[in-house]
Amino acid sequence: MVDDDFQREARALGDPTRHRLFRYIAEASAPVGVAELTEFVQLNHNAVRQHLTVLKNAGLVVEELEERSRPGRPRLLYRLAPEVAGRWGTPGAYAWLAALLSDALRCGLDPRHVGRREGLRRGEELAGSGDPLRVLEEEMARRGFRPARIERGRLVALVLGRCPFADVAEKDPETVCQLHLGLAEGLAAGLGGVEVQGLTAKDPHRAGCRLTVRRPAALAGSRS
Repeated sequence: MVDDDFQREARALGDPTRHRLFRYIAEASAPVGVAELTEFVQLNHNAVRQHLTVLKNAGLVVEELEERSRPGRPRLLYRLAPEVAGRWGTPGAYAWLAALLSDALRCGLDPRHVGRREGLRRGEELAGSGDPLRVLEEEMARRGFRPARIERGRLVALVLGRCPFADVAEKDPETVCQLHLGLAEGLAAGLGGVEVQGLTAKDPHRAGCRLTVRRPAALAGSRS
């Protein structure tokens, strides 16, 4: 991590209230709204918003707009920035990867199978929360892959701008990439409405891996 980034993050977390807010967001299982955070720290709305702005500007949290299917103004939601995972006492991406690989060894399963099982579990949790392709994309972003969408009719490519496991993937690309492919397949199956077609792997340090998925014709509005 660049020294400037470290100093900026450290300054933001130097305030006890901001540190409490950061920890709450980091440990939450889903993005958190301002009202919930206000209740947690027992401060007024504006004070909490100011603290969240500092955390966001420091790159510690990500701010996103809630998607609503009911009347009312969408809320601002906050989640841990993927690149911060593993720092400042937060769970790291490698810890998650190690747990999955340990599961594979313990159960005698291949990495793709273990990834598919974990993805299916998570996909079923998220099912019904919105457009399946968008939810799949957001879950990959939450894991730190920085996906960028390229659509061609029913086929959609998610180009991954970052590999959060680059060091391991460089040494054992087959294991890590098969686990990622299984994870995407499981997510798609659990969400419904999208089908994974394949994963094209690239140099993990340069990124650019491409996950190709297909929408059903009814959702895409056309056939290809």
